[in-house]
Amino acid sequence: MMSASRTVICLLRNDLRLHDNEVFHWAQRNADHIIPLYCFDPRHYQGTYHFNFPKTGPFRLRFLLDSVKDLRATLRKQGSRRMLLSDTFCLCLKVASEEKTVEKKLNAICCQNKVKVQTFWGSTLYHRDDLPFSHIGGLPDVYTQFRKVVEGQGRVRPVLSTPGQVKPLPLGLEEGTIPTFEGLGQTEPVEDCRSAFPCRGGETEALARLKHYFWDTNAVAAYKETRNGMIGVDYSTKFSPWLALGCISPRYIYEQIKKYEAERTANQSTYWVIFELLWRDYFQFVGLKYGNRIFHMNGLQDKHVSWKTDMTLFDAWKDGRTGVPFVDANMRELALTGFMSNRGRQNVASFLTKDLGLDWRLGAEWFEYLLVDHDVCSNYGNWLYSAGIGNDPRENRKFNMIKQGLDYDNNGEYVRQWVPELRGIKGGDVHTPWTLSNSALSHAQVSLNETYPSPVIIAPEWSRHVNNKSSGPPAKGRKGSSYTPRQHKDRGIDFYFSKKSF
Repeated sequence: MMSASRTVICLLRNDLRLHDNEVFHWAQRNADHIIPLYCFDPRHYQGTYHFNFPKTGPFRLRFLLDSVKDLRATLRKQGSRRMLLSDTFCLCLKVASEEKTVEKKLNAICCQNKVKVQTFWGSTLYHRDDLPFSHIGGLPDVYTQFRKVVEGQGRVRPVLSTPGQVKPLPLGLEEGTIPTFEGLGQTEPVEDCRSAFPCRGGETEALARLKHYFWDTNAVAAYKETRNGMIGVDYSTKFSPWLALGCISPRYIYEQIKKYEAERTANQSTYWVIFELLWRDYFQFVGLKYGNRIFHMNGLQDKHVSWKTDMTLFDAWKDGRTGVPFVDANMRELALTGFMSNRGRQNVASFLTKDLGLDWRLGAEWFEYLLVDHDVCSNYGNWLYSAGIGNDPRENRKFNMIKQGLDYDNNGEYVRQWVPELRGIKGGDVHTPWTLSNSALSHAQVSLNETYPSPVIIAPEWSRHVNNKSSGPPAKGRKGSSYTPRQHKDRGIDFYFSKKSF
């Protein structure tokens, strides 16, 4: 803040919204002029740390560009004629080391130039300062313990009011140009009509999505039953991409849930949205507690595992050519849309770490590249969890790919959607094409190792479920792709609350 001119530069990163934004709220009360500033940091478009995958993929970049454009348009409507863009690094309190390094350098520059820096915490449902722990080191290492303490002793701060009119820019500033895909080394993605997330970025779209999911369709009232779906837009909230960029406030979602519960219905599904927001909070605070350890090969437990870096196996995984249809379908969906369901994320992560034994960081960095809803703490926290070296009291957790496929894609519709070379195989048989007779494969026009690969690995436990496949219509009570997957005792994790998925 430059006190002489009472001008505040609002330095924006993953808080691309006007509603419930303490940066704008504080600036409105303390300045005559406000400069909204977003910086396209070139390091975000270089390679990942260990394996040099592109750090930001085409779907997330498009979502980011949408979000910046939308905030700029909102600010214009609210009185701030433009949003300034610059190559200068900006400040907004974050958890990960790269962001914290930027903060330290910016603070040093501002100190040298006698510019005051005002910082805020605004990325979580529960404010960091309101946690019922004397120090972040007291954060429990098991989510359930954290949740019970926070729900019992914590409080969610009220949503901040949205400015009716944003203070104007100082005279003489020129509006920056929003970069292009080409300028950032990317190619604009192609739309895929099969996408479960055909949405665009920005606060406007985020608020419209919440209105649709809560108030227009009442889909939230069945969320807990549908959240493990695989096909369609409304099986889950799909809030996570907007949450990742701060286009929607978790406190606003909470407020709307409470309003919905008061005016329409309160049930396990409405609570489960809050439950998964708490998972997101938890991984943010785990990142705050452990710092760079969330990126270490041995994880939070400093557990030594002989991870492999077999790039042939990894390429089969990332390209959706493992020969395990449920894995391949999910990986192809990710590559072609930037999105994957919560159920899919848990399974492909388990397959990479537990079945293939590959370095979990390969998967984490590949997700970082492609996911439209990538969030550093959620992504790395969940991969550590899946690898058995994070916040999981049951470190030997392993998913059975065949059982999971039959549980959540019983009739094989999801697999046939994303692995079209197998569409000739009917029912649940599509999950295990290598077990079919030559005549059945020939009838389906499938030739193993020619039109579709044989499995790169066959886990012994899969055989227990080969004879449980459905080869006819969906089971009683199910309706094709829209059926509610059979329910299991909740295992305590939602990969990105996707969010995730949620």
